[in-house]
Amino acid sequence: MIRIASVLTLALLGGCSAMSPTSQLVTETFMLPSDPGITVHVRNKHTGADRYGPERIVLFVHGATFPSETMFDIDLPGGSWMDYAAKRGFDTYSVDIRGYGRSTRPAAMSQPPANNPPFGGADDAVRDIAAAVDYILKRRGVQRISLVGWSMGTTFMGKYASLNPGKVQKVVLYAPVWHEPSLKAPPYSGAYRTGTREAIRGFAAAGIPKDRVAEISPLDWYEKWWQANLATDPEGAARTPPVVRAPNGVMRDLNESWAKGKPTYDASAIRAPTLLVVGEWDVITPPEQGLALFKRLTNAKDRRVMVLPEGSHCMGIEKNRLHLINEVQNFLEEPAE
Repeated sequence: MIRIASVLTLALLGGCSAMSPTSQLVTETFMLPSDPGITVHVRNKHTGADRYGPERIVLFVHGATFPSETMFDIDLPGGSWMDYAAKRGFDTYSVDIRGYGRSTRPAAMSQPPANNPPFGGADDAVRDIAAAVDYILKRRGVQRISLVGWSMGTTFMGKYASLNPGKVQKVVLYAPVWHEPSLKAPPYSGAYRTGTREAIRGFAAAGIPKDRVAEISPLDWYEKWWQANLATDPEGAARTPPVVRAPNGVMRDLNESWAKGKPTYDASAIRAPTLLVVGEWDVITPPEQGLALFKRLTNAKDRRVMVLPEGSHCMGIEKNRLHLINEVQNFLEEPAE
């Protein structure tokens, strides 16, 4: 393991010199070994406490296209999601799967996509998540932590939780993927795909009523988010036009597993209390998918599905983002029965 940086961020309240216990955050960055030649980027934010129990440790993971930091640690109005949880006494971590963000970008991503096969699907992701979880468990001396996944990241966290029930405190699946065999699988080719600012703007606003896009997903918010994504992918940012690159392993999962009625994990093997949360306007993973998954969580200690108003697939970077963040935090803080 290589520790990249340790930064103490101090925030003064109201111009006073006194420091609030929840106003100082320690930010640490780690590069952790996974498979040979693969290191994964892990970011950690906390208030500097010496000890955290399993009920106060959470790991976030991204979806199919964007790294964890641009959903869970971007300073949009209302603040960073990770900061929010850390200031409430949580030891918060995020991880980038190989090929995403600041984790190892395999050489295939610098070559034409058709030259190499897809990678970075659920099997690869579980190994990268395991590297992060095992490090956190050892670092904090605990046996379990909570997991939060977004979009295709819900299949990553769902699979990890199903294979490692003893290491999981709680599970939150935001915009959960659970496709029935009728899925019309998206086309894909080669190791990775790219997205431009304009194309991804359409994805980020999908499902929001057209006359409310500017209100729900303000253009300046989107621009800040887009630039944050480019900052994690300098090679993609240097192309003309600038693009964000993402591995196609998730597309292979959709085509070769989900579209054929073969989920990439066994939902009934998840034992931890699980919250499924989705926005009412989500047309990428609509509420029906959350309900389909809910019905298969037959052995979870507790299971809930929640539909939040006026939110799309990207609710975490929209006007009503704090509604989502608060509901997830409430679930994580709820005492175990």
